[in-house]
Amino acid sequence: MNHLSIDAINIHSPYIVGFDGKAFIFVTDNGISYRVDFELDSNPYFKAYWFNLANPDHTKSPNDVKIAQTVICILEEFFRQNPEVLLYMCSTDNGQQAMRNRLFLRWFNGYEQQKKYVIKAAEVKGVGPDGKPRSEYVALIVPRVHPLLDEIVERFDEEIQMFNDNKPID
Repeated sequence: MNHLSIDAINIHSPYIVGFDGKAFIFVTDNGISYRVDFELDSNPYFKAYWFNLANPDHTKSPNDVKIAQTVICILEEFFRQNPEVLLYMCSTDNGQQAMRNRLFLRWFNGYEQQKKYVIKAAEVKGVGPDGKPRSEYVALIVPRVHPLLDEIVERFDEEIQMFNDNKPID
């Protein structure tokens, strides 16, 4: 992955973002820490990275628009430096994955983002380790100018269909 510029992120970010050598970190006005990192996916068809957003202390966060704005600044810099594909899976902590999916889509589906990116979200249905039905939510974010856009979206749809047809969730 190409290096992201902390200075470029912090020009527009409402929270000051730092880098600890592995993840981009920021702390909200309420003292809640967030970590953002990117991990290369093993996808053989196209280069993609998993986008990870974590609240390591699992502190309940009030509705804070500056969190979304900070995350968008980090993602914008990612795409400036890495015109690749991002994949995102919502955390299943506390069974709140559906709510996290809606929140992330609301954050990322702003007018400016829709002009620049295609975002597709999907629900993968399965059975959790406890034997109960469970859904996981994944999203694909691709710059509209990506030369393989149609192929990437098609492959994503095929993978989601395959998981929904054949696989329980571990």
